[in-house]
Amino acid sequence: MVVKGLKKKAAVKGKKALLKFTIECQQPADDNIIEAKDFEKFLTNRIKVEGKTGNLGEKVTITREKNKVHVSAEAPFSKRYLKYLGKKYLKSQQLRDFLRIVAPSKTTYEMRYFNINDDKDEEE
Repeated sequence: MVVKGLKKKAAVKGKKALLKFTIECQQPADDNIIEAKDFEKFLTNRIKVEGKTGNLGEKVTITREKNKVHVSAEAPFSKRYLKYLGKKYLKSQQLRDFLRIVAPSKTTYEMRYFNINDDKDEEE
């Protein structure tokens, strides 16, 4: 028994949410420890889209502005994944013991040095 006038509602397909993240490499780049362009290239090669690397397509775009790397991606993309890749980059450059990745805001990560000076204050 079918009721006249009832139709299934079709799913409305709009634009997927565009997520924008920034990774700042200001401090280490000023000291010539890392190059922002190398980090950008690393991200381009390593970010997985639908389970495959090198498959960025139109879903993920990576741009660089001086010492900042901007990543724009469609909805199912994790900020935590960028932190993971950032740590992986630091490990490959053997800088993981000196630098860390911190989130100063909701859409930004920043590479900072570990605070080593705190140890001297404790000894006195």
